[in-house]
Amino acid sequence: MITSAEAVEAMVEVVPWEEVPESLEHKRIDYLAERKRSLRARYAYGIIFLITNLWAWFVRDYAQRVLPELHYMKSCGSGGNDCFHTLGVLRVSLGSFIFFFLMFLTTSKTRKLWEARNAWHSGWWGLKFFILLISMVVPLFVPSDSLQLYGEFARIGAGIFLLLQLISVIQFINWWNKYWMPDEQKKQSCSLGLFMSTLFYIASMCGIAFMYLSHAMKSPCILNIFFITWTTILLIVMMVISLHSKVNRGLLSSGIMASYIVFLCWSAIRSEPANEECNRQKQGNGNGDWSTILGFLIAICSIVMATFSTGIDSQSFQFQKDEVQEDDDIPYKYGFFHLTFSLGAMYFAMLFISWNLNNSAEKWSIDVGWTSTWVKIVNEWFAASIFLWTLISPVLRQSEVMDHEEPVQEIDNSAVP
Repeated sequence: MITSAEAVEAMVEVVPWEEVPESLEHKRIDYLAERKRSLRARYAYGIIFLITNLWAWFVRDYAQRVLPELHYMKSCGSGGNDCFHTLGVLRVSLGSFIFFFLMFLTTSKTRKLWEARNAWHSGWWGLKFFILLISMVVPLFVPSDSLQLYGEFARIGAGIFLLLQLISVIQFINWWNKYWMPDEQKKQSCSLGLFMSTLFYIASMCGIAFMYLSHAMKSPCILNIFFITWTTILLIVMMVISLHSKVNRGLLSSGIMASYIVFLCWSAIRSEPANEECNRQKQGNGNGDWSTILGFLIAICSIVMATFSTGIDSQSFQFQKDEVQEDDDIPYKYGFFHLTFSLGAMYFAMLFISWNLNNSAEKWSIDVGWTSTWVKIVNEWFAASIFLWTLISPVLRQSEVMDHEEPVQEIDNSAVP
């Protein structure tokens, strides 16, 4: 017969087991809601970044006529020239950098969705817009000499951004190559991967031929001929190494990378000054035709997309790739996300002023000039070098391991009587 004390103990033991699953389910629903808020928040930051890009363009090209009030500010110099054109772009860039760097400092250690810093990242938009407004106003009072110092610092930050973007692109290429590789367990065929690699190589060859025909037909175009020829050599080297028996990486990854470096070469040649013989771009008339305006808007969208995609790709920069994702973990690294956007603020400034602090860019132009050309060419060569290293390094590490294992085996064999 069960006593009353035993019945009470049984009830105490039974109740928690009935309540715990329900509470866990509520927590899971809350985490899913917080995760959705976090994922939506990154698009809001992307829109803010796009607005700052457009504002930098407006300040560079039209603010001198539309905002005459700035003429009377002491920090803007005589006639307000230090708040427009190149220095105006640097002021907008500095304001954007301040905002996103503050967000980086306040969210860098966030790990879980229930932390207060997660709520700050995903909400409090009224306060954050006020901070953004203050961040954009403060640079208007910065002296021109200090702004030039920021411009030198922005060159370094923009270079770091290009490096992060390059690593992200290479990681994406490697992931895509693994995704389309044949899988015996899933009975996945390599025909689609072979078709995609062929398509990328055909596009690369067509791009090489187009650049030769449009930018390297005249005898004075020796530099363009060198750029295009060296790009062709890099393309062939990547293809040969990818097909080597010890590497055996197939043609898809090298084909995608070939298309990427051909695009960088074409973009570099397009950045050459329009008054050069080897560049057939039309001279700017100060207003720009529809193709110039469309290309300019596409370039701005490309800056935003490159910054956004690099910012959410924190996994490419993690040392431990096999971490288990829990329900209450944040969906992406907030600190890295905002740090990338702060570096992107420096990057768009360099594009608007063509990496030249003393440059006065024409209206509706972006990233034009010899400095921009050489930055893109060096970026292309660096991209090809890093990609080739990702192909060769596993083979080198494997040969080192085998060299270390052979002496151990010889010692073991000699120890046997």
